[in-house]
Amino acid sequence: MTVATPSPLWLAFVNSEAPAARGDALASFDAYVRWLRDAAVIHQERAALLLRRAPLQPAGATAALLEARRMRAALALLTEPSLPASRGRDPALAELNRVLGRTAGMRQIVAQGAQGFAWEFVPTGDAFAGLLLPVVESATDSLVRGELARVARCAAPDCRRAFLDRSKNRTRRWCAMAGCGNRAKQRRLSSP
Repeated sequence: MTVATPSPLWLAFVNSEAPAARGDALASFDAYVRWLRDAAVIHQERAALLLRRAPLQPAGATAALLEARRMRAALALLTEPSLPASRGRDPALAELNRVLGRTAGMRQIVAQGAQGFAWEFVPTGDAFAGLLLPVVESATDSLVRGELARVARCAAPDCRRAFLDRSKNRTRRWCAMAGCGNRAKQRRLSSP
């Protein structure tokens, strides 16, 4: 039995463009900040600061949201098995390197909960800078580790979420057996 393990952050980011029922995490700057908070990319206090600052600096918030959408589209190309490798890889690498090349700040370790710790990127200058850095680092880590060959799309026609297939024979078909896999089994069993 294959146990589904959490996807890398960058794949969760690609999957943030959910069907209308779940909503698009990049529909607005506020939704983007909530997604970053819920994905533990930023802590609650920084999320609150960003949400307070966005109306005061609308151009910066809009630019950060547009950059996030651009990055998500580039990373989504890496998950499309039908595209030749260079057609998906080259634009994604260009976007990754663009963000890596202009991100200024420092990483620090912060307490998270009673006994946990996490990395946090603290930008210098612009409050909106660096929001994508953890997503970019997750993608670059996956690329360097050679995990791109294990990225797959859910076989459910109404889902198509990207996931990392860590199964021994690379035979995993569903983003999650509890959801899409079980629905597919039920459809097979109920069809004549």
